[in-house]
Amino acid sequence: MPIVQCRHERGCRVSHRLPTIHGITEHDAGPYRLERLDLEFSNGERRRYERLHGRGHGAVVVVPLLDDDTVLLVREYAAGVHRYELGLVKGRIDAGETPLQAADRELKEEAGYGARSLTVLRALTLAPTYMSHEAHLVVARDLYPERLPGDEPEELEVVPWRLDALHELILREDFSEGRSIAALFIAREWLRTQQK
Repeated sequence: MPIVQCRHERGCRVSHRLPTIHGITEHDAGPYRLERLDLEFSNGERRRYERLHGRGHGAVVVVPLLDDDTVLLVREYAAGVHRYELGLVKGRIDAGETPLQAADRELKEEAGYGARSLTVLRALTLAPTYMSHEAHLVVARDLYPERLPGDEPEELEVVPWRLDALHELILREDFSEGRSIAALFIAREWLRTQQK
């Protein structure tokens, strides 16, 4: 059994070295590139793994805070589950944009607000065992009204939600996106450290 040693100030150190990649074959998969990897693990085992690479520059998930107690959610159509979902402002980072610039733009396009204060907390992954996609979690504060035209087919409904009612939000059927759930709890904990 491998031993993992964690030190908060340095992250985690894993006792295994990364597998050796003996070959990669690529296939087009729409907005993704599918890679098949021929891997050899430190114990000599050989396996083939598949992973998806996004074709873009990453994404942002924005926690827009109306005040330290209220987050702004958006309700939009989610084609994957064919229903309207509540979630956070999110979107792709365009070429030449930083995560902060993308977060401010997406916030203006989707919720009709800009932010005077933007903080990147961390990157989130969707399914790191088979996808390389990362989304930067950005907290947006000191909001002001400003709208930019976006690529949404309809204006999104903006729904204020109190952070002390997250226990109710996470049980709603129409709030199911994992990044939004994780981002709200991370942001809430971060806010608590800022208020000390």
